[in-house]
Amino acid sequence: MSSSIMTTIQQYDTAVKSCRDIFLKKTIDYGTSWRVLRTISVVDQIYIKAKRIRTIQENRLQKIDDDIASEFKGILNYGVVGLMQMELKADEVEELDVHTVQQLYDKVVAGARALMENKNHDYGEAWREMSQESFTDLILSKLLRIKQILANKGQTLISEGIDANYYDIINYAVFALILIGEGKH
Repeated sequence: MSSSIMTTIQQYDTAVKSCRDIFLKKTIDYGTSWRVLRTISVVDQIYIKAKRIRTIQENRLQKIDDDIASEFKGILNYGVVGLMQMELKADEVEELDVHTVQQLYDKVVAGARALMENKNHDYGEAWREMSQESFTDLILSKLLRIKQILANKGQTLISEGIDANYYDIINYAVFALILIGEGKH
């Protein structure tokens, strides 16, 4: 393997770094206004972005400058917000300093990355053969699952919880960003 070829972990970290940079800059600009978002609001923000990607994919036309990659970055960041909100108590302080946000962000991403490494081991990086459309559809499916879990008052009988769905959403967004970066989408 030549030194110019990045490993999956390097590609993952590069994709996440660009999202993290955006998130932390927006934290400086806007503070932690996302702290007021309830789970359904986070889900709806991700839904809007995934639905826009799907519409562009189907129509093969976009009228707003934000490209598909920027929407996947937004999906990843809202997935991180969802997991950070689950960790933080609703009655805790709404305004967090940038350093605290960075630590929370890094903790969530470390969990997503570990999950990706384990799944890559078992699935042999099957995601590399998937289409961007599939990532979009899987994200939309995970959002519908979260909505159903919320309708069930957070309870599941045998299924994974909201957090597992957020982790998958983050990883699907990273996979899409990696493949976009490779020119495959």
